[in-house]
Amino acid sequence: MTGLIQVLGVIFGIVLILVGILESFFFRDQRLHRLFLIRPEDTEAVRLWTFNLGFYNMIWGAGAIAGAVMLAEPAAGRALLLFTCLGHVLLGIILVLSERRLWASAIAEALLPAVIAVLLLV
Repeated sequence: MTGLIQVLGVIFGIVLILVGILESFFFRDQRLHRLFLIRPEDTEAVRLWTFNLGFYNMIWGAGAIAGAVMLAEPAAGRALLLFTCLGHVLLGIILVLSERRLWASAIAEALLPAVIAVLLLV
């Protein structure tokens, strides 16, 4: 089971890092405006939060990968990966509560980490 959790944790971390890169560096790309609910005329207004949010996601992603790799040391790896996953489950809930139109993004943010958290806790 640990191998599956590690693979899922690394995938989760990679997804967070990729989303962070999109948020920080490609938010001006009009193909992503629908995903981020950005209007073309608002890109400069949202630059600061998208740039910072992207780096938050990249750091969370690094934490997930580190936790998954550290599962070889079960207590430390489990704690770090569980914290990262539960944090993103909560962030997914907050996202849908703050903007219902982002329900698909909220599911994308919370589903895999919820599965990993359940596997860690069982």
